[in-house]
Amino acid sequence: MIRYDVIVIGGGHAGIEASLAAARMGCQTLLLTMNIDSIGLMSCNPAIGGIGKGQLVRELDALGGEMAKNTDKSAVHYRQLNTKKGQAVHSSRAQTDRVMYKNTILETLQKQENLFLRTGTVTKILTKGKTAIGVETSIKEKFSGETVVLAPGTFLSGLIHIGMVNFPAGRLGENPANELPQNLKDLGFRMGRFKTGTPARLDGRTIDFAKLEAQPGDEPPMPFSFWTRHKVKNQQVCYITYTNKKTHDIIKSGLKYSPLYAGVIKGTGVRYCPSIEDKIVRFGDRDRHQIFIEPEGLNTIEYYPNGISTSLPINIQIKMLRSIKGLEKVEITRPAYAIEHDYADPTQLKPTLETRLYNNLYFAGQINATTGYEEAGAQGLIAGINAALRVKEKDEFILSRSDAYIGVMIDDLVTKGTNEPYRMFTSRVEYRLILREDNADLRLTPKGYALGLIPNTHYKKVLQKQRKKNLILDWLKQTRISPNSKINNKLKTLNTALINQPVTLEELLRRPQISYQNILEITGAVNKSLTDNSLLWNIEIEVKYKGYIDRMYKDIEKFQEIEEIKIPDTLDFRIVQGLSNEIKEKLTKQRPLNLGQAQRIPGVTPAAIFALMVFLKKIKNKY
Repeated sequence: MIRYDVIVIGGGHAGIEASLAAARMGCQTLLLTMNIDSIGLMSCNPAIGGIGKGQLVRELDALGGEMAKNTDKSAVHYRQLNTKKGQAVHSSRAQTDRVMYKNTILETLQKQENLFLRTGTVTKILTKGKTAIGVETSIKEKFSGETVVLAPGTFLSGLIHIGMVNFPAGRLGENPANELPQNLKDLGFRMGRFKTGTPARLDGRTIDFAKLEAQPGDEPPMPFSFWTRHKVKNQQVCYITYTNKKTHDIIKSGLKYSPLYAGVIKGTGVRYCPSIEDKIVRFGDRDRHQIFIEPEGLNTIEYYPNGISTSLPINIQIKMLRSIKGLEKVEITRPAYAIEHDYADPTQLKPTLETRLYNNLYFAGQINATTGYEEAGAQGLIAGINAALRVKEKDEFILSRSDAYIGVMIDDLVTKGTNEPYRMFTSRVEYRLILREDNADLRLTPKGYALGLIPNTHYKKVLQKQRKKNLILDWLKQTRISPNSKINNKLKTLNTALINQPVTLEELLRRPQISYQNILEITGAVNKSLTDNSLLWNIEIEVKYKGYIDRMYKDIEKFQEIEEIKIPDTLDFRIVQGLSNEIKEKLTKQRPLNLGQAQRIPGVTPAAIFALMVFLKKIKNKY
């Protein structure tokens, strides 16, 4: 039996990040996937990022992940989202070339030292007692692994629905994994069923683009990765159109043939990315719904109609599409479909993404009840890191809610669980004013460097960036300007109050009408350290929101105080006085690592937390 340090099952976005992280940390790593040619395939929209998701990708990048770098190698359209809201929630998104993305990520994997690719359908996790020791495939081939990362995507008992027709598949045209989910149930894992879906793909030659609203990318486009040095550019245009009353009537007439409304689909769907039939039923007062017509790449005729996923029968799909402006003569290249798949209750995981049931076994991606490439990739990185650290017998790596969006996502999953596919949003993040896209490298790259995932050259650039930031903040705080006609004329053009006494540049920058670029113009600064474009946005936010940021850091200090109160692994919650039997059961089931996690478990009351805190102080010296 061939032996590896880390075995990763699945070649999707979670499996890619897990296997690269483990291999880059020096572990002999095997990536086992059903089809090597499908590694990195974007099953749904060929785009990376979005609201909340862009932050995940930038954090992944800052820690040494691959998704952002690969996006910049294959992107055709860049756009910042949420720009009408506060800077803290601005999110990056890029449309990519589907084929190029897959090819470039496969090339990266094939060139990675310590990483081996193998085709195989895993049917069984091999265990010894309560420890995972390897895997077995459908052809009875066994691989021994000190640690195992399971990242199977939607393939666990995957079932595709198109109207009343359904058939087993992991995605359209690919076989599902039917034996592995049964093995997981036999091992004692609580499993559930979720549903997701994708729209039809359209033949661009049959779209009347003249009738659509063009949506060009941002100029100049901003690279996704902190480490991209080549100039990125927009190479394609996206378009916008809308459904209408006729579209809605067609959909309503077909609801009886919808597996979702006929009761055929049992799995829970994605609340924040519903099918078009769901939108019509749930938002009956809306007379139209927006659709983004997005290119699948540079050298393809296919377009992706974002916002109109469905599981309606194919004949209704075509009628529905042809009722939409610009799509009156459209032909489809691939049908829309819904897919049901198994997942494991994520409260069965530790914050390292190791399972509570079996040592050395880690879950990542949609098996943990999430949806989206970005959520999967971020989990894959954390699982891969911790699998490698276990092999090296080093301390585990955990990001808290005050560290990163990634920390919020994982904490939500392992402490609260979810009854619907989990998607990342900025609204889930308490400290989002601090955990921004623009400072992800300053926050997390030192951690990635310590893990061995960030090269020394990148780390030095981040240290230099931090020094420049401190220099600029000091300059703004200490530099005063006196009123004169030139300065006041500039302030007048900016529609802000004139000055009649000396003020610091920091005070001036706090004004909503004034940007850091305006400060540079007012002072005539030419020092390169003061005009670093990578810091303009960061500096502006730090100054304008200083009061809020300082208050948030105080909140984080209080948060960390309770997070630092550890709960012993062996604590018997039944002996804690003041806890109800229900709360004792919840705490025993989920085994929180600290008082903060215990506080976030649904149903655990403030009174219970106080009782637990008192008990932990009493027994502090016993453990």
